[in-house]
Amino acid sequence: MDFSDRHVVVTGGSGALGTAVVRMLVEAGAACHVPYVHDGEAQRFPLRQHEQVKLLAVSDLADEAEVTRLYDGVPNLWASIHLAGGFAMSPVAETGKAALMQQLEMNFVTCFLCSRAALYGFARAGGGGRIVNVAARPALEWRSGTGMAAYTASKAAVAAFTAALAEEVAKDGILVNAVAPSIMDTPANRAAMPKADYDAWPKVEEVAATICFLASPENKVTRGGIVPVFGRS
Repeated sequence: MDFSDRHVVVTGGSGALGTAVVRMLVEAGAACHVPYVHDGEAQRFPLRQHEQVKLLAVSDLADEAEVTRLYDGVPNLWASIHLAGGFAMSPVAETGKAALMQQLEMNFVTCFLCSRAALYGFARAGGGGRIVNVAARPALEWRSGTGMAAYTASKAAVAAFTAALAEEVAKDGILVNAVAPSIMDTPANRAAMPKADYDAWPKVEEVAATICFLASPENKVTRGGIVPVFGRS
């Protein structure tokens, strides 16, 4: 994959999956713009001093004006990759409106607003581009979302939005896709599930490879896909 001289926004780029994605992109020549909310995220990010990485402080990716300002500052946008989000386990009987709206804002609203801003960025750059969203396995297999219905619904919204947007903008040379990971092999997930079979979990580098291909110029035909990245789990 060749991302030489191409600018890419990666929300959630300082996380475990995000770090793998950004590392793969810069190795392919991309200039990466990585927004962060908390200073600690930036300080822990291993690529924070890389010459092809620009960290951008933001207050809230669910704020329309904030997202617009973020994307207005990115030149020659080629791709927008949306990894930012959040997870919460909670049965419906114990999930109030505030918790529901938090999941929707963290997972769906951020994805929607960043995708919308990216469309304007692509137009300023001359047209064409790539968007990659992150759904989740429960977004495809709804019954697996028991005990986390708010999260499942928010990720299902991401999946439906991805397919609808892909159809809407294909004529403009913009290819929109999403990946739907199962539980990924990260330090946090290992700590939360110490008895799990880690070997079966997809590795962040493997998921990152799928994301980067979908965002690359080499992807010339794939659009509207919600790609399962389950590994052997």
